[in-house]
Amino acid sequence: MIELRGAKHRFCDGVSRRSFLKIGGLAAAGGLTLPQLLRAESAGGSAGRHKSVIMVFLSGGPPHQDMFDLKMDAPVEIRGEFRPIATRVPGLEICELFPRMAAMSDRLAVIRSVVGSEGRHASFQCMTGRTFDRQPAGGWPSLGAVVSRLQGPARAGTPAFVGLSPKMRTSTWADPGQAGFVGQAHAPFTPNSGNADLTLQGISIDKLSDRHGLRQRLDQLKRIAEVNSSLEGFDAYNQQAFGILTSSRVADALDLEQEDPAVRERYGRGANVPAGYGDAGPLMNEYFLAARRLIEAGTRVVTLAYGRWDWHGRPHGTNFENARDHFPQLDQGLTALLEDLHERGMDQDVSVLVWGEFGRTPRINKNGGRDHWPQVACALLAGGGIRAGQVIGSTNRLGEHAKDRPVHFQEIFATVYHNLGIDINQATIRDWSGRPQYLIDHSQYQPLRELV
Repeated sequence: MIELRGAKHRFCDGVSRRSFLKIGGLAAAGGLTLPQLLRAESAGGSAGRHKSVIMVFLSGGPPHQDMFDLKMDAPVEIRGEFRPIATRVPGLEICELFPRMAAMSDRLAVIRSVVGSEGRHASFQCMTGRTFDRQPAGGWPSLGAVVSRLQGPARAGTPAFVGLSPKMRTSTWADPGQAGFVGQAHAPFTPNSGNADLTLQGISIDKLSDRHGLRQRLDQLKRIAEVNSSLEGFDAYNQQAFGILTSSRVADALDLEQEDPAVRERYGRGANVPAGYGDAGPLMNEYFLAARRLIEAGTRVVTLAYGRWDWHGRPHGTNFENARDHFPQLDQGLTALLEDLHERGMDQDVSVLVWGEFGRTPRINKNGGRDHWPQVACALLAGGGIRAGQVIGSTNRLGEHAKDRPVHFQEIFATVYHNLGIDINQATIRDWSGRPQYLIDHSQYQPLRELV
């Protein structure tokens, strides 16, 4: 890791993205390494509009029947505490804690019948579209890694794939996704993850225009590398890549102090998770704003982990107590993002996907929580040119399983790839054994016909 310390501006989590901006990782780590950034620069395209995606991962499994599929005819131990409200889409009702989404529901596509979850408490399936077992040589790559491999960054000096997530004890929940068989050059750039293995003390982002000072620091780094075997391979390409970072668009995109204060207030700052969750992940609404700024800078895929949705009940608060914290914050941050993209003329190019790894049990447990329920889940899609303002699929009266139009994870991935201009029926990438792999099982799954 390389850590840059500098100014005192702070995000809502108390950590300054300018004074504590952690840049990727070394070769074996999960983040994008410095030479990979150099490769990304050489593959970069020209400035201007580009197709992209922002994936919001609700880590832990959001309760579908309390959000977008309320079951008011079910017994009280199933239907829960919330009431539905009408939306701009005829016949669509959603939770009363989502008034902003209700007001712009004509820009959303609600999927009530997501199936195919393997029930694993991790981001893997949402990031790759695949199940964890029986992976090909090298492992399945995440969406961002695939897009990085096939399309590269939209602008020179900007990584194609960025993962935003808080440091979490259960880090697999919010893992931004793996590179898999496409190679570490396409792993996510993770500007705020992990502990630094290498700290360049004294280099402030505010002072990085001082090239002479930077060269001196790089000379010091070379001397460290000569005596530290853990830095083996830290060569001229790393130094050049570090030079890119010192003036890259990424640092500017993550510096939210440059944003209009009124825009920042529209997004909100978010709130911490309820007491007892420790470092499990705060509600960071400014991640939504950072995602939009990264897309403008030239990133193609931004994944962000939002909140902690594993609500089994006390002592961490009931399902409904947690929802009263999470739902309004998600409502504000997500709708601010969608409105911002619309006002900037980006909504037709940027796909936004919101989902979690599975749903929650129809029956409320004795602790006031809902447990894991892989049988069915929900998702939201917006932007990217889809036909919004509709509901896809339904569940039975108790919200137990898909009643009609089950939608598989891979169908959603196929839709996102379509929005990015990638033909799932033609595009392949070779795994480590040399075998060409399609991005999804296209013989079974195609983009959602209702949306494209």
